[in-house]
Amino acid sequence: MKEKIIFATKNRGKIKEINMIMEDTNYEVISMEDAGIDIDIVEDGSTFLENAIIKAKEVMKIADCIVMADDSGLEVDYLDKAPGIYSARFGGEDTSYRIKNKMIIDKLEGVEEKDRTARFVCAIAAVFPDGEVLTTRGTVEGIIIHEERGSNGFGYDPIFYVPEYSCTTAEMDNESKNKISHRGKALRSMKAKMESHRNGCK
Repeated sequence: MKEKIIFATKNRGKIKEINMIMEDTNYEVISMEDAGIDIDIVEDGSTFLENAIIKAKEVMKIADCIVMADDSGLEVDYLDKAPGIYSARFGGEDTSYRIKNKMIIDKLEGVEEKDRTARFVCAIAAVFPDGEVLTTRGTVEGIIIHEERGSNGFGYDPIFYVPEYSCTTAEMDNESKNKISHRGKALRSMKAKMESHRNGCK
């Protein structure tokens, strides 16, 4: 029987993605909703990693198993790495990503390709009942294009172009995206750390 991990999210799509990466481990990842946990968490950290740790520790207060959490977003170099940790709230929490994307494109109007560099960042924290914390970070580099392209992604995917693949992350199939994505990289690193942690406890 697999050991359960609570992931501090209500996003079932994210849980499915995580379990795909963790399927060859002895862990099963469930959502806060699956665990019967319904709390509001104030993400007041100054970095992606701080926010991930905050979320995991808040859920750990009422959980009796391993808790994982992530925080992710888009960093645009020309905008001093904005929207960064405010990616989900950029332009207002209820603002559609179509509008958020246009806001970023507008802010980069007239900016040359070489200065439109950006990256997706994902930080993951795993908190154990004994208080130990494991952390990982994953990134994918790209550039911000001049208009939305693709419909397979979400969020900022339609304006994030990956030169290596000659397309935006919204134009990639799920398998290709998971292979290069910031969350995929951070999750695979976390899987390796957790397996090492497990072996070290035997």
